[in-house]
Amino acid sequence: MPTKNSRKAYLPQGYYHIYNRGLEKRDIFLDEQDYAVFLGYIKTYLSPKDTNTLRNRLTSKDLVYQERQRALKELSLNNFFGQISLLAYCLMPNHFHLLINQKIINGIDKFLNSLGTRYVMYFNRKYKRVGHLFQGVYKAVLAETNEQLLYLTKYIHRNPAMQFPDEQGLALIKQPSSYLGYLGKRKTPWIDTREILSFFSKSNPQLSYENFVNQSESPVSPISGITLDEE
Repeated sequence: MPTKNSRKAYLPQGYYHIYNRGLEKRDIFLDEQDYAVFLGYIKTYLSPKDTNTLRNRLTSKDLVYQERQRALKELSLNNFFGQISLLAYCLMPNHFHLLINQKIINGIDKFLNSLGTRYVMYFNRKYKRVGHLFQGVYKAVLAETNEQLLYLTKYIHRNPAMQFPDEQGLALIKQPSSYLGYLGKRKTPWIDTREILSFFSKSNPQLSYENFVNQSESPVSPISGITLDEE
Protein backbone atom coordinates (compact mmCIF):
# COMPACT_ATOMS: atom_id res chain seq x y z
CA MET A 1 0.00 0.00 0.00
CA PRO A 2 1.51 3.38 -0.98
CA THR A 3 2.71 5.62 1.81
CA LYS A 4 0.46 8.62 2.41
CA ASN A 5 1.54 11.67 0.38
CA SER A 6 4.20 9.71 -1.52
CA ARG A 7 2.27 9.45 -4.79
CA LYS A 8 4.12 9.78 -8.08
CA ALA A 9 1.30 10.66 -10.49
CA TYR A 10 1.86 14.39 -10.21
CA LEU A 11 -0.25 16.69 -12.36
CA PRO A 12 1.42 18.80 -15.05
CA GLN A 13 1.26 22.45 -13.95
CA GLY A 14 0.47 21.28 -10.41
CA TYR A 15 1.94 23.00 -7.35
CA TYR A 16 3.36 20.63 -4.73
CA HIS A 17 4.68 20.97 -1.22
CA ILE A 18 7.66 18.62 -1.03
CA TYR A 19 9.13 17.46 2.27
CA ASN A 20 11.66 14.96 3.55
CA ARG A 21 13.65 14.48 6.74
CA GLY A 22 16.58 12.50 8.03
CA LEU A 23 16.35 8.86 8.96
CA GLU A 24 15.10 8.59 12.56
CA LYS A 25 14.83 12.40 12.44
CA ARG A 26 18.62 12.72 12.42
CA ASP A 27 20.28 15.85 11.00
CA ILE A 28 20.93 15.84 7.26
CA PHE A 29 22.83 19.15 7.32
CA LEU A 30 25.69 19.25 9.81
CA ASP A 31 27.49 22.42 8.79
CA GLU A 32 27.33 25.40 6.43
CA GLN A 33 29.05 23.47 3.66
CA ASP A 34 26.26 20.87 3.66
CA TYR A 35 23.61 23.55 3.17
CA ALA A 36 25.69 25.19 0.43
CA VAL A 37 26.25 21.91 -1.42
CA PHE A 38 22.55 21.00 -1.36
CA LEU A 39 21.58 24.43 -2.69
CA GLY A 40 24.41 24.30 -5.22
CA TYR A 41 22.97 21.09 -6.63
CA ILE A 42 19.54 22.70 -6.90
CA LYS A 43 21.05 25.73 -8.66
CA THR A 44 22.82 23.50 -11.18
CA TYR A 45 19.70 21.47 -11.90
CA LEU A 46 17.41 24.49 -12.32
CA SER A 47 19.73 26.87 -14.21
CA PRO A 48 19.85 26.81 -18.02
CA LYS A 49 22.63 24.56 -19.31
CA ASP A 50 24.54 25.94 -22.28
CA THR A 51 25.31 22.63 -23.96
CA ASN A 52 26.88 24.21 -27.04
CA THR A 53 29.34 26.28 -24.98
CA LEU A 54 30.36 23.23 -22.96
CA ARG A 55 30.94 21.17 -26.11
CA ASN A 56 32.94 23.96 -27.71
CA ARG A 57 35.05 24.23 -24.57
CA LEU A 58 35.90 20.54 -24.81
CA THR A 59 37.29 21.00 -28.33
CA SER A 60 39.75 23.65 -27.17
CA LYS A 61 43.39 22.51 -27.32
CA ASP A 62 44.27 24.89 -24.47
CA LEU A 63 41.88 23.26 -22.00
CA VAL A 64 43.74 21.77 -19.04
CA TYR A 65 42.81 18.37 -17.64
CA GLN A 66 40.92 19.67 -14.61
CA GLU A 67 38.84 22.05 -16.71
CA ARG A 68 38.09 19.30 -19.22
CA GLN A 69 36.88 16.99 -16.45
CA ARG A 70 34.73 19.77 -15.03
CA ALA A 71 33.16 20.47 -18.42
CA LEU A 72 32.49 16.77 -18.99
CA LYS A 73 30.82 16.51 -15.61
CA GLU A 74 28.63 19.57 -16.27
CA LEU A 75 27.67 18.18 -19.67
CA SER A 76 26.65 14.82 -18.20
CA LEU A 77 24.59 16.20 -15.31
CA ASN A 78 20.80 16.08 -15.47
CA ASN A 79 19.09 19.41 -15.99
CA PHE A 80 15.51 20.28 -15.13
CA PHE A 81 15.31 23.87 -16.33
CA GLY A 82 11.87 24.32 -17.88
CA GLN A 83 10.62 21.03 -16.43
CA ILE A 84 9.92 22.30 -12.92
CA SER A 85 9.93 25.67 -11.19
CA LEU A 86 10.97 26.19 -7.56
CA LEU A 87 8.81 28.80 -5.83
CA ALA A 88 10.09 28.54 -2.26
CA TYR A 89 12.38 26.51 -0.04
CA CYS A 90 13.64 26.22 3.51
CA LEU A 91 16.40 23.96 4.84
CA MET A 92 16.37 22.90 8.48
CA PRO A 93 18.97 20.75 10.27
CA ASN A 94 16.99 17.52 9.89
CA HIS A 95 14.53 18.24 7.06
CA PHE A 96 13.76 20.39 4.04
CA HIS A 97 10.72 22.00 2.42
CA LEU A 98 10.33 22.78 -1.29
CA LEU A 99 7.38 24.31 -3.14
CA ILE A 100 7.50 23.19 -6.75
CA ASN A 101 5.43 23.86 -9.85
CA GLN A 102 5.72 20.86 -12.16
CA LYS A 103 5.76 21.78 -15.85
CA ILE A 104 5.92 18.30 -17.38
CA ILE A 105 4.98 14.77 -16.34
CA ASN A 106 7.55 13.17 -13.99
CA GLY A 107 9.52 16.41 -13.65
CA ILE A 108 9.31 16.43 -9.85
CA ASP A 109 10.15 12.76 -9.46
CA LYS A 110 13.22 12.95 -11.69
CA PHE A 111 14.44 16.13 -10.02
CA LEU A 112 14.01 14.82 -6.45
CA ASN A 113 15.60 11.47 -7.30
CA SER A 114 18.63 13.17 -8.84
CA LEU A 115 18.95 15.69 -6.00
CA GLY A 116 18.53 13.09 -3.27
CA THR A 117 20.91 10.55 -4.78
CA ARG A 118 23.63 13.10 -5.41
CA TYR A 119 23.38 14.65 -1.95
CA VAL A 120 23.43 11.27 -0.18
CA MET A 121 26.58 10.33 -2.11
CA TYR A 122 28.20 13.62 -1.05
CA PHE A 123 27.09 13.26 2.59
CA ASN A 124 28.20 9.64 2.92
CA ARG A 125 31.56 10.36 1.32
CA LYS A 126 32.20 13.40 3.53
CA TYR A 127 31.20 11.75 6.79
CA LYS A 128 32.53 8.28 5.92
CA ARG A 129 29.21 6.52 6.30
CA VAL A 130 27.06 4.15 4.25
CA GLY A 131 23.36 3.52 3.87
CA HIS A 132 20.23 5.65 3.76
CA LEU A 133 20.17 9.28 4.84
CA PHE A 134 16.51 10.18 4.37
CA GLN A 135 13.49 8.71 6.12
CA GLY A 136 11.99 6.90 3.15
CA VAL A 137 10.55 8.44 0.00
CA TYR A 138 10.02 12.20 -0.02
CA LYS A 139 6.45 13.35 0.63
CA ALA A 140 4.48 15.52 -1.78
CA VAL A 141 1.00 17.03 -1.61
CA LEU A 142 -0.91 19.19 -4.07
CA ALA A 143 -1.85 22.81 -3.33
CA GLU A 144 -5.33 23.13 -4.82
CA THR A 145 -6.09 26.85 -4.38
CA ASN A 146 -4.26 30.17 -4.56
CA GLU A 147 -4.90 30.63 -0.86
CA GLN A 148 -3.18 27.36 -0.07
CA LEU A 149 -0.28 28.32 -2.32
CA LEU A 150 0.23 31.66 -0.55
CA TYR A 151 -0.02 30.19 2.92
CA LEU A 152 2.35 27.38 2.02
CA THR A 153 5.06 29.92 1.21
CA LYS A 154 4.35 31.60 4.53
CA TYR A 155 4.51 28.27 6.32
CA ILE A 156 7.79 27.35 4.61
CA HIS A 157 9.40 30.72 5.30
CA ARG A 158 8.20 30.76 8.92
CA ASN A 159 9.39 27.21 9.58
CA PRO A 160 12.60 28.36 11.32
CA ALA A 161 10.60 30.60 13.67
CA MET A 162 8.35 27.66 14.52
CA GLN A 163 11.37 25.48 15.23
CA PHE A 164 13.23 28.20 17.16
CA PRO A 165 10.41 30.29 18.71
CA ASP A 166 12.70 32.14 21.12
CA GLU A 167 14.54 33.80 18.25
CA GLN A 168 11.50 34.94 16.23
CA GLY A 169 12.61 37.45 13.56
CA LEU A 170 16.22 36.31 13.57
CA ALA A 171 15.10 32.74 12.99
CA LEU A 172 13.41 33.72 9.71
CA ILE A 173 16.80 34.53 8.18
CA LYS A 174 18.97 32.21 10.26
CA GLN A 175 18.23 29.11 8.22
CA PRO A 176 18.78 28.92 4.44
CA SER A 177 15.54 29.79 2.67
CA SER A 178 14.08 31.77 -0.21
CA TYR A 179 12.64 34.41 2.15
CA LEU A 180 15.26 37.11 1.48
CA GLY A 181 14.61 36.71 -2.23
CA TYR A 182 10.95 37.49 -1.61
CA LEU A 183 11.96 40.61 0.27
CA GLY A 184 14.14 41.76 -2.63
CA LYS A 185 17.30 41.50 -0.51
CA ARG A 186 18.87 38.70 -2.51
CA LYS A 187 18.76 37.72 -6.18
CA THR A 188 18.34 34.02 -6.85
CA PRO A 189 17.54 33.43 -10.55
CA TRP A 190 16.53 29.81 -9.98
CA ILE A 191 13.74 30.80 -7.56
CA ASP A 192 10.50 32.03 -9.16
CA THR A 193 9.02 34.65 -6.81
CA ARG A 194 6.89 36.43 -9.40
CA GLU A 195 3.69 34.43 -9.08
CA ILE A 196 3.43 34.69 -5.30
CA LEU A 197 4.49 38.35 -5.16
CA SER A 198 1.85 39.28 -7.75
CA PHE A 199 -0.73 38.91 -4.96
CA PHE A 200 0.97 41.54 -2.79
CA SER A 201 1.71 45.27 -2.88
CA LYS A 202 5.17 46.70 -3.52
CA SER A 203 4.24 50.14 -2.20
CA ASN A 204 1.87 49.51 0.73
CA PRO A 205 3.70 47.92 3.71
CA GLN A 206 0.42 46.71 5.19
CA LEU A 207 -0.28 44.70 2.05
CA SER A 208 3.28 43.51 1.49
CA TYR A 209 4.52 39.94 1.47
CA GLU A 210 6.77 40.68 4.43
CA ASN A 211 3.81 41.80 6.51
CA PHE A 212 1.87 38.71 5.44
CA VAL A 213 4.67 36.41 6.62
CA ASN A 214 5.21 38.31 9.88
CA GLN A 215 1.59 38.08 10.93
CA SER A 216 1.67 35.83 13.96
CA GLU A 217 -1.62 34.02 13.56
CA SER A 218 -1.26 30.35 12.69
CA PRO A 219 -2.38 29.53 9.11
CA VAL A 220 -3.87 26.19 10.12
CA SER A 221 -7.12 26.23 8.16
CA PRO A 222 -5.97 27.05 4.59
CA ILE A 223 -3.18 24.46 4.59
CA SER A 224 -4.49 21.87 7.02
CA GLY A 225 -3.20 18.48 5.96
CA ILE A 226 -0.59 19.70 3.48
CA THR A 227 2.25 20.79 5.78
CA LEU A 228 3.58 17.20 5.96
CA ASP A 229 6.29 17.53 8.61
CA GLU A 230 3.81 16.89 11.42
CA GLU A 231 3.06 13.37 10.13
